[in-house]
Amino acid sequence: MRTIGIIGGGQLGRMLAMAAARLNFRTVILEPQADCPAAQVANSQIIAAYDDEEALARLAQACDLVTYEFENVPVDAAERLARSLPVYPPPKALEVAQDRVTEKRFLNGCGIATAGFHTVDDQQQLERALADFSGQGVLKTRRLGYDGKGQRVFRQASDDAAGAYEALGGVPLVLESFVAFEREISIIAARGIDGAIACFDPAENVHRNGILHTSTVPAAINETTAQAARHAVGSVLSALGYVGVIGMEFFVLADGTLIANEIAPRVHNSGHWTEAACVVSQFEQHIRAVAGLPLSDGARHSDCVMQNLIGDDIDTLPAWLSKPNALVHLYGKAEARPGRKMGHVTWLT
Repeated sequence: MRTIGIIGGGQLGRMLAMAAARLNFRTVILEPQADCPAAQVANSQIIAAYDDEEALARLAQACDLVTYEFENVPVDAAERLARSLPVYPPPKALEVAQDRVTEKRFLNGCGIATAGFHTVDDQQQLERALADFSGQGVLKTRRLGYDGKGQRVFRQASDDAAGAYEALGGVPLVLESFVAFEREISIIAARGIDGAIACFDPAENVHRNGILHTSTVPAAINETTAQAARHAVGSVLSALGYVGVIGMEFFVLADGTLIANEIAPRVHNSGHWTEAACVVSQFEQHIRAVAGLPLSDGARHSDCVMQNLIGDDIDTLPAWLSKPNALVHLYGKAEARPGRKMGHVTWLT
């Protein structure tokens, strides 16, 4: 029986471990938090930091291949592992996705449009960048931000920018121009070891407070826009020599054209709907890809809506369990906190 190492012990790692078990793989989790969501369903856990050299050596010895559930895995750690066993997706994908400026330049190099942007390394650069964007834009940390963290929005020229650079930690930032979009979509795709690519249908996403609230399939887009999303994600997968599942987010403009927002080199929150509406979920698709097994074609059998259960939303669980055609998935987290993803529910429509 082959063993897959998973770096990261959150809910994505949990669902990957569950999918791996169905295909007769063992899993080992590397995660510093004991009794993390993933370790509750995996075969074993190495409790250590992601860059702990001894722990990485133990993981390599215990596994046949390694994957990861989040994009902030230290690139050096992934490269160290890759010297002794396969690591999928490749460390290059981490390097691209971990820095928003590197990511945008990479996407532009693939012929994929992004919002305009300026690098910001001090308060003076911020003020010049804002002036170029008529005082508007979204200021973000270049690294480590997620779910709306590490951001500040400037909606009009009168917004006070004084101290904004230091308020975000005095770290390298990027100012992105506003995009006049009609909706947000994402596409989940996979590339196998043999180079085969398969896409799930695009989902239409709604965010609240910077966190994904719902994903609806099908998205309210035409086939030309859907095909453009498939083409873009295919270009990214091929350029990276990627293996595994990737999530790619877009803004859809009024004329149906796409502006890429970001890529996530892992299974993605906006792909949770595949668990209920497809025979093969994004999680099984990822395990198939990294293990060298045939990919599913990504077809769905139902329309659906996926909703995250965040913080106190978990108190609505009885109502969700009473809803016809609903699949509830909880993440094994003991404490509900504001902004914390506790689970999700997908109902077939």
